[in-house]
Amino acid sequence: MTESHPPLPEGKFEGLTAFAQLVRDALACAAQEGWSQMVWSDANFLDWPLREKAVVESLQAWSRSGRRLVLLAHRFDEVQRHHARFVQWRNTWDHLVECRVCKQVDASEFPCALWSPHWVMRRLDLERSTGVTGYEPQRRVLLKEELEECRRQSSPGFPSTILGL
Repeated sequence: MTESHPPLPEGKFEGLTAFAQLVRDALACAAQEGWSQMVWSDANFLDWPLREKAVVESLQAWSRSGRRLVLLAHRFDEVQRHHARFVQWRNTWDHLVECRVCKQVDASEFPCALWSPHWVMRRLDLERSTGVTGYEPQRRVLLKEELEECRRQSSPGFPSTILGL
């Protein structure tokens, strides 16, 4: 079986354009390779290309029984305000998506990362949007531990439906 796109990059990246492209490529790869789980972490997800049709199409292709997506954020209001396509997808696939709010970590210190069992991306400098990516087991384990600690300190957030009175 031939892969239709190259493996995800390893090493450093710089700039919002590179960051957004890495998110797009990771989600396309997740759909193609059938990643069972992902964890996304960001203070507010404003810089993520979640409003784009191609991103939501990748998520739609990834969506299957047994898949799991965890979103960790300081707050989700920017997602609801700016990423309508993603919000609609999330409402449809609510049973695969767990959204958690972690207020114990200051927004300026909040980890910005995409974790999977196969590949990870971590934005280290939010102002310059620089970071690292890689497949190395140690990098994946350390990031998973950090994100799990954030998850342990979090509470449910961003419900798929808002119940009115």
